[in-house]
Amino acid sequence: MESMRELSCFVVSDGRRGIENQALGLAEAVGRVRPVRTFPIHLDKGGDPPDPGPIAPDLWIGCGRAAVKAAPGFRRAHPKAVMVYVQDPRTDHEIFDLIVPPRHDRLTGRTVLPILGSPNRIHADRLDEAKDSFSAELARLPGPRAAFLIGGDSKHHRFSTAACDYLLGRTEQVRQMGLSLMITTSRRTPPDLAHALAERYTDADDVWLHRGDGANPYFAFLAGADFIFVTEDSTNMLTEAAATGAPVYKLGVDGSPGKFRDLYAGLEGHGALRPWLGTLQTWDYPPLHETERAASRVLEILASNTEV
Repeated sequence: MESMRELSCFVVSDGRRGIENQALGLAEAVGRVRPVRTFPIHLDKGGDPPDPGPIAPDLWIGCGRAAVKAAPGFRRAHPKAVMVYVQDPRTDHEIFDLIVPPRHDRLTGRTVLPILGSPNRIHADRLDEAKDSFSAELARLPGPRAAFLIGGDSKHHRFSTAACDYLLGRTEQVRQMGLSLMITTSRRTPPDLAHALAERYTDADDVWLHRGDGANPYFAFLAGADFIFVTEDSTNMLTEAAATGAPVYKLGVDGSPGKFRDLYAGLEGHGALRPWLGTLQTWDYPPLHETERAASRVLEILASNTEV
């Protein structure tokens, strides 16, 4: 059927994983309903797009400041493409057919669809695939298992010495409760904290510490965790954890959360998130499917374009 022909989609970012995954996650959610071939495009610091050749996209999904800067050029080159921007572009709103910011940014407008958190790549099929891919590694960790997703300094949050000591204490606290640990750090994690985790856990049989070497087990951590602990600085990691259906605990760091309090409240209201107070509890909630909600709106816009 012509209505179900494969769409071409440019996924535009500066290539940073946390930025690209938001746009890619939305593209993949569209692709679960309608065939989509994605073309990741990584921009240089000037926002200049590489030559994609003769491909004309039906759909353009961008994320990050470099994508905003490049958007007018893409719009001129591909005036028939449906253009979607993830996050708040802060400028040039009229270029985009749809803007998908996090709800805590408090952006409104005719083309704006606020969502709780950020789009992501977490989906039941992906979690099952990751669990199968790392089945041997997961099998070596006795259950129950806790995943620790550790971020780093940001505009609103600081990983001070005291905060890092607190996080180290919480990993060991949960371990002493009889849980195996799956710990992953990020590019923003302070080197001293990453080093301390490595010193403590590299040779521990009941801890899987990933520091960026080898295949990335991040999705497997989410799939294999009975509990997920996330530092409060990362919208992406908090939202991804909430998309699993597993209990999610928020770990505090220093700083002033500001508008992120709205994010925490939204995730708590959904039933996914609780602050860590030292007592391990189990609860159920529906996995967060905000990416699918955004994808539904993209599909509506695509359907209104008779040429797509």
